[in-house]
Amino acid sequence: LNGRGFVVWELFAICEVLERLRGAFRSGVTLPVHFRLTQLEAMMSLFEDNETQIIEAMHEDLAKPKFEAVLSEIEIVVNDICYAISNLQSWMQPTYVATNLATKLDDCFVRREPLGVVLIIGAWNYPLHLILLPLIGAIAAGNCAILKPSEISRATEKLLAELIPKYLSQECYAVIRGGAEETKTLLENRFDHIFYTGSQSVARCILLAAAVHLTPVTLELGGKCPCLIYGRLDMKAAAKRLVWAKFFNAGQSCVAPDYVLCTAETRDALLPFIKETLESFYGSDPQQSPDLGRIVTDRHWDRLLELLKKSEGKIVIGGESDKKTKYIAPTVVVDVMESDALMQEEIFGPILPILTIKSLDEAIYFVNEREKPLALYAFSDESQVVNTVLERTCSGGFCSNDGIVHMSLPGLPFGGVGASGMGNYHGRWGFETFSHKRGCMMRSWLLERVNVLRYPPYNESNLSWLRWATTAKKKGWAGCSVM
Repeated sequence: LNGRGFVVWELFAICEVLERLRGAFRSGVTLPVHFRLTQLEAMMSLFEDNETQIIEAMHEDLAKPKFEAVLSEIEIVVNDICYAISNLQSWMQPTYVATNLATKLDDCFVRREPLGVVLIIGAWNYPLHLILLPLIGAIAAGNCAILKPSEISRATEKLLAELIPKYLSQECYAVIRGGAEETKTLLENRFDHIFYTGSQSVARCILLAAAVHLTPVTLELGGKCPCLIYGRLDMKAAAKRLVWAKFFNAGQSCVAPDYVLCTAETRDALLPFIKETLESFYGSDPQQSPDLGRIVTDRHWDRLLELLKKSEGKIVIGGESDKKTKYIAPTVVVDVMESDALMQEEIFGPILPILTIKSLDEAIYFVNEREKPLALYAFSDESQVVNTVLERTCSGGFCSNDGIVHMSLPGLPFGGVGASGMGNYHGRWGFETFSHKRGCMMRSWLLERVNVLRYPPYNESNLSWLRWATTAKKKGWAGCSVM
């Protein structure tokens, strides 16, 4: 046994998997476009053949309704696969760059090359989506990959461990199951990139482990995503979109609106529509609704109830709970102060605090005083309001008059900024994340009589000619020297 009580052979087993994948990568098997497309098509088959099993695993882990499972775990991944298959050959083409007079006869381009063996660590709230979407980018870029699904969503973890080796190359892709100790053991090894989705506290540990090997890292984290509601708007439509985005997956989404900022007048006008919408969506007794998910574990349920207990706000909708079924009713809390327990950490559950502000400037100041969120939402019929919020704030993503849906489009990058993460993915952005951009210059032996200008012994005349030949030329602009 080692110091953590682990059987040493487990470390050897992980090292053996890593060596197998490194050997496969060194062999060049992942480089041809045909191999990459074959693996992406195999991943498509994984979904086509096992949709029922996937939906059942989601229901076992999170009581996720079929409708939500299909939208957020299956279709979003399948769409990204189709997008990658359709565009991969163009993504792989070199990008040629402008040259100057001294390099006019040279081929100068950026070549995308795979990084090597990458580690992808998933999260429990979207246990398939958050590990397979990054894998699409890794495969498209020509990498080998180890997947570490979350042990909290056990049914999905087990399913992934069964399906990945069945559909994808076992020489190039592997699934490692286990908890925190297995993850620590994994991180003791050198990878060419680590892609992590999860909490900020674990992200710090990931960064420390990666620093030992100088491994680049992509972090997809979370934070408190604000929803600013201001000015004229359709209150009924706003309530429907807000409620859907907030309580989708029982509020366990990193991009869910975490809290609302609005005037007292807007709050009072909005609340009746929120109540009406909740009853329309989930009935008079949401606990009996098949369309509302459950909290993932007892520990997470306890944390949410403790936040509600500590809150000094007033519950105006919901508040009911049942630990046996890990149920928490969709809950709305008003009279919430900045210092309230609900405002000290990401809620990650079906609890929506509403804070009041007196002006748009005050709302923007409130947002900017805090860590940059993963997403920011602005609800208003007034384009000036929306544009002001967009221009004067910073967030990973932005969406006006809706929530969550911006992350469904493969053409948009998805990722955080500051404390909400670093790096991005989806569509081409995932391909770029897992690619090394190699700057290449292909020169011939021509024009050696010109090149002699750069050789010693140096003189002022040669320097003047070289500065002229290597400086970008633009009318009215001195340019800069490129040497």
